Amino acid sequence: MEILRVFNNNVVLAKDDDGTEVVLTGRGLGFQGRPGGAVDAAKVVRKFVPSDGRDPDHLAQMLAGIAPETVRAVIDAMHETGLGDDMAGNTAVVVALADHVDNALRRVREGIAVEYPLRAEVCNLYPREFEQGRTLLAALNRRLVSAEGGVALPDGEATALTLHLVNAGFATGDLSYTYMMTGVIQQMMTIIEASYGITFDRDSVSVSRFITHVRYLFVRIHQGRQLEHEPEPIVQAIRQSYPEALRCAQKIAAVLELRLDANLTEDEIAYLALHVARVSSQPAEPAA
Repeated sequence: MEILRVFNNNVVLAKDDDGTEVVLTGRGLGFQGRPGGAVDAAKVVRKFVPSDGRDPDHLAQMLAGIAPETVRAVIDAMHETGLGDDMAGNTAVVVALADHVDNALRRVREGIAVEYPLRAEVCNLYPREFEQGRTLLAALNRRLVSAEGGVALPDGEATALTLHLVNAGFATGDLSYTYMMTGVIQQMMTIIEASYGITFDRDSVSVSRFITHVRYLFVRIHQGRQLEHEPEPIVQAIRQSYPEALRCAQKIAAVLELRLDANLTEDEIAYLALHVARVSSQPAEPAA
């Protein structure tokens, strides 16, 4: 295999023997590596093949920012909990879970507590995935606490893991809906850029995370299970804290009504506003 780009000592983008671009990870794999050079096959621990048209460079960038130990813990935990055959081979799922776990570990070490107000809804709407999320969290924590200086993730992270599993199951469904969803997401990003007078790097990690949240919204719309009856103090706090983002979210809701033939609930619009506020606070560059 030939090295195309070195991201750090442990992650390289390479061309497989059949010409496919793949992301390779392994301790010291990228050390002193150069584009055009040969991959040291003995150092390769895992090979990630981009799927669903995902950009290999972006995938490699994501992996380069995740501790290798976290990726290994996620994959091993998935296999232990019976998710291996279905999902551990899905690059997008593994990277999304590993990215989330890596950030969750960072928050725990910094003493930052995160509450997931959707726990009751997630538990009720997706009981099978919620049980998988709880089992996956337990398997992860067994590995995380045994590592040097290890810490355990709080119970609330089962909710976030569940949402990733729900999203993964949805992503393997009807491709025609996925294609349409992709076009709508592009419209959403354009609306945010126009509203804030900014230009996003569409390949950035912050935009990638926003799109992940939006895909959860599409899952709920597709299944006819939009958020309703959320705690009013939380919804009201979002509306008061992010008025500009709320106006932007309402514009997006009008587009979704036309494209998806679905009216967003007020609770969905509020949470969409929260995600708009977050992604708009990290633009790549101001609009020309």
